[in-house]
Amino acid sequence: MNAVAERQITRALVDAVRTLRYEDVPDDAREVARHCILDFFGVALAGAREPLVDFLVDVVAKPESSSAASLVGRSERATAVTAALVNGAAGHALDFDDAHMGMSGHPTVPVLPAVLALAEQRQADGKALLTAFVAGVELECRLGLLLGPRHYEIGFHSTGTLGTFGAAAAAAHLLGLDEAAWLHAMGLAGTQAAGLKSTFGSMGKPLHAGRAASTGLLCALLAQRGFTAAPNIVEVSQGFAATHAGATGDGAALERVAGRFLIRDTLFKYHAACYLTHAPIEAARTIRARDRVSGDRVESVEVTVAPALLGVCNIQEPATGLEGKFSLRATTALTLLGRDTAELATYSDATMCDPALVRLRDRIRIVTDPALATTRAKVSIEAAGGRFSADADTGTPAADLSSQRERLREKFDALATPVLGAKRAAELAEAVLHLEQLTAAARLLDLGRGLRSDH
Repeated sequence: MNAVAERQITRALVDAVRTLRYEDVPDDAREVARHCILDFFGVALAGAREPLVDFLVDVVAKPESSSAASLVGRSERATAVTAALVNGAAGHALDFDDAHMGMSGHPTVPVLPAVLALAEQRQADGKALLTAFVAGVELECRLGLLLGPRHYEIGFHSTGTLGTFGAAAAAAHLLGLDEAAWLHAMGLAGTQAAGLKSTFGSMGKPLHAGRAASTGLLCALLAQRGFTAAPNIVEVSQGFAATHAGATGDGAALERVAGRFLIRDTLFKYHAACYLTHAPIEAARTIRARDRVSGDRVESVEVTVAPALLGVCNIQEPATGLEGKFSLRATTALTLLGRDTAELATYSDATMCDPALVRLRDRIRIVTDPALATTRAKVSIEAAGGRFSADADTGTPAADLSSQRERLREKFDALATPVLGAKRAAELAEAVLHLEQLTAAARLLDLGRGLRSDH
């Protein structure tokens, strides 16, 4: 029996991150953490004007009449727990935020809104925020590896479920909870974590991220006061692993990643759609550029992907922009037509009903190959002039972090400038990229409030 299996798995998860210090985080992990935070602010600022965020502000934030916490990209304020809810939903509203294969979900969006709201409340500095954020991401990713792919395969949205644990961990770290309180925070997270993949393509998906952030923060705050829950929530009979993955969990998985910083494996989106559509998009882009195959020349297309994608992003006939983000056929067709898959306006209801897009979409067939990883795809095209094919794999984290920083800065500028104006967007980006120099992490939220009069 391995060492982790001999002790409580929940405690092993907590012990891996509870005493994490800023000095323990290596330079490359710190840099990726800054990238995650920069990317979050960009997508949350752009997402803050989406109707689903308006609904949450009107229904939850405004009736509270609280001025305690900031909302990213908006002038309204809310309680800390509600700010985490709204900011988390805004960060996932466009499905343009980062991804992590270890947790089969989006690592930053459930964690950062919780720790930002708490940091603002407690006047924490930049180093404390960054360290707590890393702790939350590390715990949720370790939990994902422990549960294995089954959790996601049977229908749970890991961003909402595992993300609740990550948010609770980040908040517990910033609060400096002792081990007993940490375990109760995990117990509270496990009994409330929720999110079903069946809502993909609707407003329910970003709601998962917001609820994970707000619930995780609430769990830590309650545990700080002495609120109790099952301290062995992951491995106990009828606990999280048994009910959400049909198993007790692979304790050896925690040993295999001991000493590693999983945040380093974060993947970033440069197409504003489900991450699992990115490999087909990249393969189709290769064919269009290399072989000069335009959409009007295409007779038929075959997209080969892993079987798991059929339950995630295979909406056959999307009628809305949100549904289009989860359609392998639509995103591949957009690419072959030369549409900009990084442009938010591309994913509109009108685009999805465009006759040219529909015509090409309906010539695309999705097939599966069990040998493919979920981040790999092959696109084969029959067109006037011959047959063309290309492979792509979008599952490898960037080796060149300087290049990744530049690319993410360009993405951030494109998303943030229309909301904040060029000057304040630049100030926010610099504050994030020099986070450890901030004596008050709330400075990020001050810069990220989208006051229209500032333009």
